[in-house]
Amino acid sequence: MEITSLVKLSKGRAKICLDNGTDFVLYKKEYESYGIEEGAFLSDADYHQIVSEILIPRCKKRALHLLEKQDRSEKNLRDKLKEGGYSTDIIDVAIDYINEYGYLDDARMAASHVRFYQDSRSRMRLKQDLMQKGISAEVIERVLDEEYTGDEQDLIQKLLVKKGYNREEATYEDRAKMYRFLAGRGFSSDAISKALN
Repeated sequence: MEITSLVKLSKGRAKICLDNGTDFVLYKKEYESYGIEEGAFLSDADYHQIVSEILIPRCKKRALHLLEKQDRSEKNLRDKLKEGGYSTDIIDVAIDYINEYGYLDDARMAASHVRFYQDSRSRMRLKQDLMQKGISAEVIERVLDEEYTGDEQDLIQKLLVKKGYNREEATYEDRAKMYRFLAGRGFSSDAISKALN
């Protein structure tokens, strides 16, 4: 395989692109040890050694590090690893490894999110948040049914008190501002109107 380009990145790393469309990131010491430079050839044996001995272990370690900081959905973890320059094949191996140990659990991550935010966000907003994180609709519905205990009218009232909203003294602008705030939290227009009036 011919090395079509070697693009230097930050922290002594470089993105190496091969003529078959494959690309990967190595540190300077690593790519120099394989004699990788633009226009040179990389043998299949060397490429497979780089993948198995450097890229896969590094991707697994990065995935574990990302999960150490916070629960993530599989989609979010895949996106983060892709940002790190790992190919889909290498990411698949890392995800399979993580799944063997049960470290990646979309339902657990969704339940944690719902428990943490249910005192400040509507059911609809929580659903939107989880969909953006790549959680399946089926898992979201199940988790919301199991975990969401909030009464939306009570929640709106608490938010109104927290924001210092006074119905009697509120101007049209105050009501409009509060309406936008509550709509941003995912509450329905009926629930907001009922609370503000």
